Amino acid sequence: MSATVATQKFSFPFSCAGAARLSQPDEGTQKGCVQVKALQLHDLRENPILSEASPAAVVGALVQNENHAQESPKPPPGGYTAAARVLQVCADASQSAVVPRQSVFEKLTAESEDQRPAAKRQLSSESAARTITVVKKSAVRKEAEEHRDLKPKAHLGQSVSPHPVAVGKRRRRKDLFTNSEVFHRVDSHVIRAGAELKDKCVYDVKTIVQSITQGARNELERLRAIWVWLCHNIEYDVSGYLGRSQKLSSPEEVIAAGRGVCCGYSSLCTEMCREVGIECQEVPGHSKGIGYLQGQSLKHMKSDHLWNSVLLGGQWFLLDACWGAGRVDMEHESFVKRFDDFYFLTDPEEFIDSHFPDEEKWQLLDTPISLGEFERRVFKTSAFFTMGLRLIQPQHFHIVTDDGEANVSLSFSRPATFTYEITQHQDLLHCGAPEQKESSNSSFGLLTVSHRSMKLQLLPPASGVYDVKVFARPEAATTALIWVCSFTVECPIPRAREEIPENPFLSWGLQPVAGSLGITGSSQGSKAAEVEDGVYELVLKTSRPLMVLWELVHPELEAALAKRCLASQIQPDALTCHVLCPSRGFYRLSVFVRDYEKTEAKFQNAANFLLHCKGKVVRPDELYPPHLGTACGPGTRTSEAGLSKFSHTAALVSTQQGKCNITFHNQRDLELHTVLSREETKTAAVPLSRHLFCTYTDSKVTVSVSLPDAGVYRLGLYAKITPGGDFNPMCDFVLRNSCDQPGLPFPCVYSAWRKGFVLFEPRVGLLEPLSWVRFRVRVPGAQRVSVMGETRTDLKLNKSRVWEGEVFSGNGLQQLKLAATSGESSDMAVLMTFDIKQLEKDV
Repeated sequence: MSATVATQKFSFPFSCAGAARLSQPDEGTQKGCVQVKALQLHDLRENPILSEASPAAVVGALVQNENHAQESPKPPPGGYTAAARVLQVCADASQSAVVPRQSVFEKLTAESEDQRPAAKRQLSSESAARTITVVKKSAVRKEAEEHRDLKPKAHLGQSVSPHPVAVGKRRRRKDLFTNSEVFHRVDSHVIRAGAELKDKCVYDVKTIVQSITQGARNELERLRAIWVWLCHNIEYDVSGYLGRSQKLSSPEEVIAAGRGVCCGYSSLCTEMCREVGIECQEVPGHSKGIGYLQGQSLKHMKSDHLWNSVLLGGQWFLLDACWGAGRVDMEHESFVKRFDDFYFLTDPEEFIDSHFPDEEKWQLLDTPISLGEFERRVFKTSAFFTMGLRLIQPQHFHIVTDDGEANVSLSFSRPATFTYEITQHQDLLHCGAPEQKESSNSSFGLLTVSHRSMKLQLLPPASGVYDVKVFARPEAATTALIWVCSFTVECPIPRAREEIPENPFLSWGLQPVAGSLGITGSSQGSKAAEVEDGVYELVLKTSRPLMVLWELVHPELEAALAKRCLASQIQPDALTCHVLCPSRGFYRLSVFVRDYEKTEAKFQNAANFLLHCKGKVVRPDELYPPHLGTACGPGTRTSEAGLSKFSHTAALVSTQQGKCNITFHNQRDLELHTVLSREETKTAAVPLSRHLFCTYTDSKVTVSVSLPDAGVYRLGLYAKITPGGDFNPMCDFVLRNSCDQPGLPFPCVYSAWRKGFVLFEPRVGLLEPLSWVRFRVRVPGAQRVSVMGETRTDLKLNKSRVWEGEVFSGNGLQQLKLAATSGESSDMAVLMTFDIKQLEKDV
């Protein structure tokens, strides 16, 4: 199988030409003025989110700012300028503006319900005791305007420090909002308003911002409105990126055209944030996007991307509207809209896997990483993080095989389905389709999924370098699997191995859904099972009665022959599969189940096992007989029918003498029927039905078998569940006979032979000629029992209610018939017949 897979080339729009552009936003007007000991005016002015947060957030943030001022007398580079005076003056200037603290708290709480979780973490016992005083808005506005005039503008290379103003643990995205559903109202309004503005050809930044932020209750919602508008109304300029048209970067041009490269997104984001008083910076750097070569050195290369960082509540957060808007299909040179919410306020620890800023401070990490580490890191898509995946091994994208093998493993917090794709190395990271419906080239590796982790054992088919993409989706999802991470595998020397059969069911071992389907355990793990002597047995434990189907696949095994390699036993608490391997190499054994009683339900794949047969194999004449039923041996079906206490509880019965008796109890007194069959290789002198004899006494049934030759036979048991209905299959037994001595047939039985009748002697149906044969038989209710041949011999009833007597067999010219009369009728009914061997003729 070729390792090359034809896949659709694609990429995310991660590129921008031209110099990075950093601008300083105008200051917004505050809603209130707060009096706190040694409060710095900048702390209030630079943190508009505080003015709309809950009381706990206001108090906690101000206390943290005070502590920060005490510990750090010097402001950070490019940072704020302290007012260095107490705002008690504001209160003196307008005493009438003082309002009860309780009403202020109620107002602040109502305005920022979404900020409550973060606020609670900021509140301390010290800040809770502080006094809050609200003064006239005009006083605050005047102070803010005076201070704004004194603040220098930031230029390229001179930006506001990304270090948070407040002291304490860095807040994460989940601290700002639990999930994106909290923005449903805002998002819906923005999408609707954006469409209306586009229809009216409105391109003015201020007008657009005012429209889309209308109804936003706080700074976070205003930022969300801007970001969503950018993602839904600006397309990536593929033509501009490819140099076929002029790149648009100014806000007005980008809005009018509805397209732009990365700097168009970032500059427009900065401009729109300025309109609502949000501190926003453009961040230049490298990204693993369009044109990125896996493993390339970026040390002396110019950065190729721009994104944004915003200041919320005294802390910087990262966002990228360019990546959030969609992706680029380079094969068709077109932009594919795909809103990706992951790139809104992404946590720095996750953002750094794909974005590396020129300035280290914009990593926003406690321990920044080097450019070399960024280059070596495994690339993870947004789906990797949104699905709750975690990389166990390897930590770097480039893997060198050890003895022709490389391993990748991930853990997950929520059940997931996985597959992978391995192709010849193509340099570009973003090459191929982002979705994959089923596995491809699964013969080049073994993917196993346990309860909380996935392991991929890669076995490249030849020396060379390969690209490996891992795909995943939530377990319950029915959509295509999504690309989650990538690796490069270098294989100096491949492992000599046999071909592994394709696995369209994605992973080996029990599927993650096996538990919900009723399977609780397996006798075989996810690793390949070594088959000894060509015979293998698999046992699955179940939590409820199940129906099962098995599928065995081998590169050289035809489907019809594969069916003769499987014998299945279905019990209420277990499923057993007996497997025969007629060829060496790897086999795939797949399991499909449904609830036993839900006959209308579809069978679902519950497990896939890899079997390896490298020694002895079974011969074709040792395979299971044709037309073997799905249920072999006693199990759920026989129990439901009232057949119990089987002398043989397994599906396979072996005999070294060519004879065996299988007994069981027929508690419901069902009408039974048995069938003996095998693969027909030649026409038998005596029908196989003559090698089967059934005896019924009370509720006990004995099925006697005398096999004519060595080999494998099928013994089928049938019963009429409803009177007058058809015979339904109960179960099959596989009989293995290793005796070369042919077994003699039984007498030919007729319908008059009924329940309670027992034949003691003779037990064979082929008698010697010219010999005396002793007959012993129990026939309840008979008035007379006779054996008729050349002459008629009446049997006598002894004290044990058994009819017995000596009968001469004759010269073999005719059969002996055992007959009986019952009741008042004098007619003799034939019970069974015996054949007599022919005398050898003299030559």
